[in-house]
Order: sequence, then structure tokens, then C-alpha cells
Amino acid sequence: MLRVLIVDGLRAVRNQLSERLSFEGYTIDTVESIEECSKFGAESRYDVTLCDSAEVGQRLGIPFIVVAHNSSVDTIITAFRRGAYDVVPMPVDMNIILDALRRLATQIEQRIPEPVRAVRCKHTFSVDPIVGDSTPIRRVKYLIDRVAPSEARVLVVGPNGTGKELVARWLHEKSSRSGGPFVEVNCAAIPSELIESELFGHEKGAFTSAIKQRRGKFEQANGGTLFMDEIGDMSLSAQAKVLRALQERKISRVGSDKDLDVDVRIIAATNKNLPEEIQQGHFREDLYHRLSVIVISVPPLKERLDDIPQLVAYFADKICEEYAIPVKRIDTEAIALLKQMPWRGNIRELRNVIERLIILSGEQITAEDVRMYVESPAFA
Repeated sequence: MLRVLIVDGLRAVRNQLSERLSFEGYTIDTVESIEECSKFGAESRYDVTLCDSAEVGQRLGIPFIVVAHNSSVDTIITAFRRGAYDVVPMPVDMNIILDALRRLATQIEQRIPEPVRAVRCKHTFSVDPIVGDSTPIRRVKYLIDRVAPSEARVLVVGPNGTGKELVARWLHEKSSRSGGPFVEVNCAAIPSELIESELFGHEKGAFTSAIKQRRGKFEQANGGTLFMDEIGDMSLSAQAKVLRALQERKISRVGSDKDLDVDVRIIAATNKNLPEEIQQGHFREDLYHRLSVIVISVPPLKERLDDIPQLVAYFADKICEEYAIPVKRIDTEAIALLKQMPWRGNIRELRNVIERLIILSGEQITAEDVRMYVESPAFA
């Protein structure tokens, strides 16, 4: 696990991050300001810092993620230009932070010499299972098994929270590229001014804040898989550059006239209807056809309600293990109530609900707990 230093002026933020990341198994230290960091030897003891400003991250000289108290566009752009690995706006979404740390851990692992990596491989990230046996989810599993061994590009579609990233990870895991890197990029989270640098990298001096050469996501994923999430939110100019990279299997860093060969399998995902976006002039039709050799549609939870008992059992086991408490079971009446809910947030919402019930309920989760802590207006 990564060694994480949290630098934030707000005690509540430090405590929130520290408690959750400690539960996840990370080694954590917290400080209020940059002036306190020297006593920890942050430049040598830590793999990453979570900090409240890009200035702090730059001064420490280690990979940093900015927890932005001010999430204006200018703040986000400045953070990325100063080298932030990711920017997470307030209020903090722990799922985003955990995802960023997991991606960073994967990249650090790729830089470890092979003999050392072989010793540590037993402790690296493993892919969560796709839980459920309903007809829609069986079809998703079937398509993964059929498509993964090929080099075909895949477009994963479905509403937010359905598990599109998990499908992408299994496509990578079951492919011949599983020994290579799996690199993610959230196209919606990167300002349009920075997308080209993020995807293709830049040379030192390419623009004002380019103080050193940087490898982009395509280079980082060389020999493996590049997962382009929320691709429907990418600007048209960035789409044109991605299309060229797919057609020619070459990229060029910002500020360079040299082409670099890349061997990358692209898996894209979106919650948008791309044919409609094409009709409205928001998405390139030629790029759509490049990306959608295979389309895997991930069903919303309301279309796979029969999977809820298995999903609840899986999340309950996992969450209780994270909290180091005895596993709590849920009675059949409570399950029946959960199956009646609309689940607009899909699997992500279900996991959050189960975590809430585990925290607030007694030894067993009952229907009354569901009525009190899920259906109650205070928790709606």
C-alpha cells in the first residue's frame, strides 16, 4: 500500500481523509501546513501527498493530489499545470480519491524492477468480481469472455454507477495485455485546455508551466490498455487528435515534432447516447465507428433486481472487512424493501446504502433499519 501524507489546513478534512484511508490499509500521516512537513521527511518517506494546494505539492517534490477547497476552473487548470496527478473538488468524494490512489499505485508498481515486482505481486490490486446471475449481467460476462482475448476496441455504455470501469478492467484482465499497464483517464474531469497534454504528454518548455517533460496517458499505457472514461464529454478538437492516434498508432507530445509509436488497446465508456450526440454535432461519427467495434451495454440496477441479494451479501462482507467488524447479515424483508427502490444511482448507490446500514444498524440489518435509514426523508 502507498504511504500517504495529508497536508490540509482544515482538521475536519484531515480527519475524514485519514480515517477512511487508514481503513483502506494506507499508511497515513497528517500535518496542517507545509512548514510541518520537514519533520516527517516527506520527500523520502511518502509515495504521495493529498494537499489543499498545488503549491504544497510542488514544494514537496513527490506525486500529489489536490483536494481543492476552491473548485473553480482556474484552480483546477493551475493544479494540473503545476503537475498534480489529480484534482478532487470539495466536498470530498472518497471513491474518486481511492480510484486516483489505486491508479497511482499501479504506475509506481510498473517502475519497480522486475525481480522486486515478482516478490510483491501477491499484494497488488486484484479486480473485484462482477456479481450477479441475472440474464442482463450474464450477457455482459459472456461478451467480456468473447471479446477480451481479441484486440478489438470496445465501447462500454450505460448509466452512471453501473460498473462500466469494472467491465473495462475485466476486459484487460482477461486479455493478452493483462501483464501490461491499465491506465485510466476521465475525459470529463480534464479541462479542454489540458486534454492534449494529459493524453499525449508534453516536452519541457512547451508552454509556460511545462517545467519538465511529461509522458501522457497513451505512452503510460503502451503495451497495455487505455481506458477512456466519459469519452462523450471530450471536446471536438481533442476527439480529432484521438482519432489520429487510433488511425496511425502514433502520437506526438505537445511541443514536439517527433512521432512516437504506441501499442495501446482502447476501451472507452460513456453514459451518453453517442448516436444522438453525433446528430447534434457534439461527437465525431468517424471516431464513434473507430471506438465501437464492440459495444457492451451495462444494465442499470433496476433491470437486474434479482441480483440485489447477491450484491448486498458481497458488499456487506467487503465493508465489514474494511471496518474490521463481524459480518452483518440482512433479513429477507429488508432485501424485499431494497428491491422496491428506484436505484437511480445504480450499483454505486446500493453500495453506499449498504455501508450506511452497516454503520447504523445492530447485529442484523432489518426491514425497520431500511425504513429508518434509507427510506426516511432525512436520508433521501
